[in-house]
Amino acid sequence: MFHFSPLPLNDAFLVTLPAFNDDRGSFIKVFQHSIFAHEGIDFRLQESYFSLSAKDVIRGMHFQLPPHDHAKVVYCPSGAILDVMVDLRSDSDTYGRYYATTLSADNHLAYYIPKGFAHGFKSLSEGAMTCYLVSSEHSREHDTGIRYDSFGFDWECYAPVLSERDLSFSRLEDFSSPFLR
Repeated sequence: MFHFSPLPLNDAFLVTLPAFNDDRGSFIKVFQHSIFAHEGIDFRLQESYFSLSAKDVIRGMHFQLPPHDHAKVVYCPSGAILDVMVDLRSDSDTYGRYYATTLSADNHLAYYIPKGFAHGFKSLSEGAMTCYLVSSEHSREHDTGIRYDSFGFDWECYAPVLSERDLSFSRLEDFSSPFLR
């Protein structure tokens, strides 16, 4: 069974995915609309993609601006990542706060990240796969982020590998948020 644990950031959840193991290997269910809806999460899948990352790669902190903002279900089916989200909804009492945990092939955990959050991760293993289910399609014009080092989180990484794009993002304190809860 799916298990939804509310996080200390409003409307976000840590989801334990049901895993079935036998002598053939494992089978893991990632999403079932009716179960998410039963938890009060109206998530409509519109697009899915994945990334593969070398150890100590940091990707983030990404989001899309309205009207193309989206909620995400994020999980790691191979390797391990330190996954981080930041609440960017200006009217939320958890605005600017972050939450981080390890998502891995071993722990079968996923995040439900609502609209109005920045998301990123650090790869803890070589070839870590991160999968994303998102509620809107990619819009290049609305795709942006905040700097990974601008909200007080210690990535515990002294030589991170980052893209030029991710390094070009504004700091959280310079970002004028259009997001509301």
